[in-house]
Amino acid sequence: MESYKKEFIEFMVDSNVLKFGEFTLKSGRKSPFFMNAGAYVTGSQLRRLGEYYAKAIHDNYGTDFDVLFGPAYKGIPLAVATAMAFSELYGRDIKYCSNRKEIKDHGDVGILLGSDLNDGDRVVIIEDVTTSGKSIEETFPILKEQANVDVVGLMVSLNRQERGKTQKNALAEIREVYGIETGAIVTMEEVVEHLYNKTYNGRVLIDDKMKEAIDAYYAQYGAK
Repeated sequence: MESYKKEFIEFMVDSNVLKFGEFTLKSGRKSPFFMNAGAYVTGSQLRRLGEYYAKAIHDNYGTDFDVLFGPAYKGIPLAVATAMAFSELYGRDIKYCSNRKEIKDHGDVGILLGSDLNDGDRVVIIEDVTTSGKSIEETFPILKEQANVDVVGLMVSLNRQERGKTQKNALAEIREVYGIETGAIVTMEEVVEHLYNKTYNGRVLIDDKMKEAIDAYYAQYGAK
């Protein structure tokens, strides 16, 4: 596993973004872990988050794209932070773009924030996590209505590796339905590999009992 992935896993824990216990998800599923990207709230956290996204995007898609699109609302700071980090790390000036929830009809009119989209633009969509693929269902029409863009791929921070609407995981479903590549900074499998029975900051976050709970969850909902 790449060193930045190990760092990112610990960064999620330190930022109180990744938690272990008993949680009820929006879907109604009872999960032994929970990820809340809304807990990234400081400048230093957003700077580091942008760097991790930039490294993962570079690993998966290189530098041959023009725009980072972050769906409103959580995707907005992700796109901004990552565009800044991409410039610092790779010397490539990528534009950022996001959508508004409501179309603005005065001043800076339209549905987009940041850069306009133009025919032929190569776009990478950036999100926190994708469980059902619903946000992509909303995002794709917005992109295609603005211009004839080429969506290079989707990058999320954590691949939960659980079933979406079918027996496949949500990222695999998106690849199949929309014909785009998908990637994640880390997978839940990598999280377990890195933290299982290891002491971190004086605690074992995934001990045998938690590992059993995670295994049981994936026996019911898992999809690689």
